[in-house]
Amino acid sequence: MQIQDVFSHYGPELKRVEEEMESHLRSDVTVIPEIVNHLLGSGGKRFRPLLVLTTADLFGYQGKRCYTLSAVIEFIHTASLFHDDVIDKAETRRGKVSANNIWGNAATVLVGDYLYSKAYQLMAEDGNLKIVQLISNTSNVMSEGEVFQLIKCGEVNLSEEEYRKIIEKKTSILISASCALGGHLGNAGADRIEALKQFGLRLGSAFQITDDTLDYVAREDEFGKAIGKDLGEGKMTLPLIYTLKRCTPDEREFIEGALASRQTREIPVEEILTLISRYGGIADALRSAEILIEEGRAFLDGMPETPAKEALLAICDYVLKRNL
Repeated sequence: MQIQDVFSHYGPELKRVEEEMESHLRSDVTVIPEIVNHLLGSGGKRFRPLLVLTTADLFGYQGKRCYTLSAVIEFIHTASLFHDDVIDKAETRRGKVSANNIWGNAATVLVGDYLYSKAYQLMAEDGNLKIVQLISNTSNVMSEGEVFQLIKCGEVNLSEEEYRKIIEKKTSILISASCALGGHLGNAGADRIEALKQFGLRLGSAFQITDDTLDYVAREDEFGKAIGKDLGEGKMTLPLIYTLKRCTPDEREFIEGALASRQTREIPVEEILTLISRYGGIADALRSAEILIEEGRAFLDGMPETPAKEALLAICDYVLKRNL
């Protein structure tokens, strides 16, 4: 099964998720849906809702709660993107002008807050305490990750361990929760739900590592991410961490100087890319992602042998290949 087959199979259900989100974004304060739809309508494959639907399907769930709870996950993800863009002073998101550049920081932050509160309202209406606990813990960990990344921004001595801590808290935890949520819907049992969590953590970390490599190789028209965006924001990602471990003292001094002066001078992206290529930063980062995917796949052993499991394995392949 290929990723196109997965999206084709779950396409009708993803459409139901879109309709569910739209129904919960109606407001007399018209700027709220306007800002939200600016981002929701700018692309994004609904990766996290897809994981909810797939893992619920893995255990035979056929109800309608999956649409509302998929919307909950996507609202939380979207809220985090709004807040990220304000913190990063981002100019674009998914190839479009960012919301904070159009409506300002205050409105963007408040609409992010609105999405968080809407997500919790929908969870309360759903009424499953275990799911509320799962998502509450997830949101808390995401906030910790955001703060930890903020205090580490521009720190060239960031270790690989610290980097992995950031991506696990900021990205992996919500992908993990998406997988576990499907297990809860399908009454999978505690052991299998825990296995889905662990699968999601590794899938999420691999997803973020491959996303970080796109900062050095991607075309903005294809991925909505300009080359060097993370560098310009002072974010230390795995290809650069590996490069700094291996380069000469003079080369390290050059990179440190470029990052330190990023707010007053343009980042010399091409020169840094040359160094990352010379020291194998991208290749080794992708190998780290491959190892995580291998570990994640092992947590699917013993799961029901269904098309949904094949879909999850295809998603694993997609995460590794999406930047090629």
